[in-house]
Amino acid sequence: MKKIIITLVAILSTGFLASAQIQKGNVMVGGNFANINLGLNDPKIFSLDITPKAAWFIQDNVALGGYVNLGIQTAKGSNTTTSYGAGALGRYYTGSDVAVLKHGRIFVEATAGIGGVNVSNGGGNTNGLNLSAGPGFAYFITPNIGLETLLKYNGLVGFGSQAYQSNLNLSFGLQIYLPGSSTAKKIKSDMN
Repeated sequence: MKKIIITLVAILSTGFLASAQIQKGNVMVGGNFANINLGLNDPKIFSLDITPKAAWFIQDNVALGGYVNLGIQTAKGSNTTTSYGAGALGRYYTGSDVAVLKHGRIFVEATAGIGGVNVSNGGGNTNGLNLSAGPGFAYFITPNIGLETLLKYNGLVGFGSQAYQSNLNLSFGLQIYLPGSSTAKKIKSDMN
């Protein structure tokens, strides 16, 4: 009997968490770990970079936080490109779970911060204001872990040998959704 009660409490808690990962007070931590960058400026390049992110849900479905971006880009017969960035991010998740994939959510992410793209051997360099926006999809493999893909337009305006650079960026990542104190208290009270 005790095992049945523990199992029921675990199922109810998991059910609560499945709908609670993007509620007010919760925290999102993770990042994009692999990027496919389709450059709109010459030279066309393939890149790999890491973008850690953290955000706090200020209300249900809306998160504000920050990001850091570090990357290196190379192409055969081309210069090496390094990129960096840091700034604020905002996310808005659509209302309910997407019907096609029961545990998925569509979201929109926008960022604003400082950044730079520097190409070796006298290539186009830009350092300044970095803005991006685009849609994404998060699929929750557990109630608190989401695999996601994100397609964003990135624009960089600033100083250097090029005043403006832009690209489309398709990224894949992993986010962990940690319960805030109010969610943790609710789960604890449900278990008692």
